Amino acid sequence: MKHVLRNGIILDGTRDMQPVEGKAILVADGRIMDIVPEGQPVGGYEPVDLEGAYVLPGLIDIHVHLALSGKPPKSSDKAVDYTKLYQLLTGNPAVRAAAKEMVAGYARTMLMSGVTTIRTVGGVLDFDAVVRDEIESGKRVGPRIVAGNMGISVPGGHFAGSIATEASSPEEAVEHVRQIAATNPDLIKLMITGGVMDSSDEGEPGVLRMPPQIVKAACDEAHRLGFVVAAHVESTEGVRVALQNGVDTIEHGARLDEELVSLFKERGAAYVCTCSPFVPYAEFELEESHAAPFAKANGRIVKDGVVSGAKTCLAEGIPVGIGNDVGCPFVTHYNFWRELCFFHKYVEAPTQQTLHLATLGNAQILGLDDYVGSIERGKSADLIVVRDNPLDNLAALRDVQMVMTRGKLIRDPRVKRMREIDQLLDRYM
Repeated sequence: MKHVLRNGIILDGTRDMQPVEGKAILVADGRIMDIVPEGQPVGGYEPVDLEGAYVLPGLIDIHVHLALSGKPPKSSDKAVDYTKLYQLLTGNPAVRAAAKEMVAGYARTMLMSGVTTIRTVGGVLDFDAVVRDEIESGKRVGPRIVAGNMGISVPGGHFAGSIATEASSPEEAVEHVRQIAATNPDLIKLMITGGVMDSSDEGEPGVLRMPPQIVKAACDEAHRLGFVVAAHVESTEGVRVALQNGVDTIEHGARLDEELVSLFKERGAAYVCTCSPFVPYAEFELEESHAAPFAKANGRIVKDGVVSGAKTCLAEGIPVGIGNDVGCPFVTHYNFWRELCFFHKYVEAPTQQTLHLATLGNAQILGLDDYVGSIERGKSADLIVVRDNPLDNLAALRDVQMVMTRGKLIRDPRVKRMREIDQLLDRYM
């Protein structure tokens, strides 16, 4: 199908984007064929009247755990046992097949919410890569997926025994990289420090769990095999170990000193900011989050570190990406728009810069900017349409009227929302 998108206002995703009126977008063969003056005759294209709405590049979420739902615990005494959950999802072939369908369903939800590209950074077995390939082949409808598959942790480390394997030595780390590489991922994920969700005392979320020699061995082997390495890090010490030993993207982050700023620049590394996971812990009342008091304190520690690191990187010209850590408590697959609002609120980035980072900026970090991230001739037709101007209020991204993925137009996309989660989060926007 060939479409001409008319009567819309274009936000192209570039750094200095401004609303552009009087232009029409020609889409054919899954690509943006041209951007022409409104009213120019174009034969053979089906007109799509946007009725004055805003059209922009599909959003790109670069920190996603597809297999996790985002549902919060019902009480502080009933925290989710992720190892038990992983064992349940992988227990037998029938359950594994159902779990893969669940992952595919969550991916579709992300697309219907306006996210046309995702990067997964820790999942169940090889489900992320399998779903990626099924979408690419046309078997399923979903976003473009950059798949991380299983991550690598250490005994007692972050998500060890669930969405991450356990490496006890550099030699084991190398073997685990090879085993994960055999599942056809696009990157390797390491769990270098602890996190809020697996801490048991105040001050623990960023404690170093993975020794430097294991980090180096894993990074060296991943790079030898042609993979970039992303790493869960929530402390200054963790960032230092990660960058000194070869990590390419720091996920979450922490406060940065001058040495770390220099390391980022020397390595060409990127900082992926995630605000959504700390909000429930740091901001909610305990009866709302169902978290232990020490977890609230840890949430505030992580919040301060993540935000400080992002601000430093923006000021120093270090690439900053945006992800929402889908799957953490209260972080659902249709709420990436909230991450942009939180980034704007806490990092104090202008709406224009925030929207740029969540589109072309994220595409550049992924190395996909030749194909996605902006509205330009020749790029994949990954587009979304919203009624109001997100440069005025990023919450305009909450209600997506149309989604286009690789030129396939989806009118009036719908997602199943979790009302209780949304009502609670709305209070903290």
